[in-house]
Amino acid sequence: MKIERIEVRSVAPPTGQFTWSDDLPAQFATNTVLRLYTDEGIEGVSGVWNGTSYGFEKYTAEAIRHISPILVGRDPLQREELWYDIRPRVFPVPPQALASIDIALWDLAGKVAGLPLYRLLGGARERIRSYASTPMLEDVPAHLKFVEDLLDEGYTAVKFHTWCIPEKDLELSRAISQEFDTAKIDFMLDVENNYDRVSALNVAQEIEQLGFRWFEAPLPDYDLDGYRELTRKTSIPVLPSGNWFMDLMTFNEAIKTKTWRATRTDVHMMGGITQANKAIALTEAADINCEIMSWGYSLNAAANLHLMLAHTNCSFFEHSVPQQAYEYGMHDVIRSDANGYVHAPTKPGLGLDVDWDQMEAATFHNFTIE
Repeated sequence: MKIERIEVRSVAPPTGQFTWSDDLPAQFATNTVLRLYTDEGIEGVSGVWNGTSYGFEKYTAEAIRHISPILVGRDPLQREELWYDIRPRVFPVPPQALASIDIALWDLAGKVAGLPLYRLLGGARERIRSYASTPMLEDVPAHLKFVEDLLDEGYTAVKFHTWCIPEKDLELSRAISQEFDTAKIDFMLDVENNYDRVSALNVAQEIEQLGFRWFEAPLPDYDLDGYRELTRKTSIPVLPSGNWFMDLMTFNEAIKTKTWRATRTDVHMMGGITQANKAIALTEAADINCEIMSWGYSLNAAANLHLMLAHTNCSFFEHSVPQQAYEYGMHDVIRSDANGYVHAPTKPGLGLDVDWDQMEAATFHNFTIE
């Protein structure tokens, strides 16, 4: 089997924009979709998302343009060899560009084997609890109402993206603990790398008392000393955002020096399923959880879901809400059931069929490599 050509498109789904911080403009979420064709008629598909301010982006696609010619004429089942050949050398390559290729190769491998990816990767389980991952809303009452609606849908866990202002975030956290039973519902707070060390410790200690499940991204991911200090001084799991560690060596060094009580990464940041699977294995070896991200559109969420289902040290699937905003261009989508679980796709590969007419309708940039 040989790769014949690769199609890449930048897609701007006609949905609203959201933000996750008071000082971050509403984000334009581009879906970069890759379609890999072989001489045997089997296709590999992937989608990666990126959030940018003031407009949709093309640079993920353009980065793919400069590495994908390596693939033409090659055996798509030799994933490790191909990943080695497309790896960054002198200058960084956006990890989403690497991931788009790697995910498509895994999707194709699953189709060749006739297996959904989680089974090809090991198949540890067939379902996982999901948490609703919210955008920033206007005020505390809006968040409380949103939680009520999410609980009515069956969710048993909610993660808040808030203003990233300590006092406002604590106001919401206190209101949540007063309104809902934190012994029965899991709540998490994600503040997108915006605190300093003093405010991070103050908030961590208070939300620990309020019964929150974890505290995410209080400091920039690269402040390893700050994270170690938080980990020493609190018992609530303090996690990084997972957006800044893009190589296994640095990731493993942070694990070995007990920087966090749980790691965080995903297929985007590690450059695909191949490397993210190794990152989870490193975390397993340290006997801690790896709480995989899965924010974004259906195709990239599916890649992360398969990784979670292949292992047992991830607690939740992160479900972007409102869900409809991230389901554009798909015949199949991922939804939580009435008990707050998502289930394994049953079709081969990623297991989701694309509505190519819809994807074409929202494409604003595309090219073919052959």
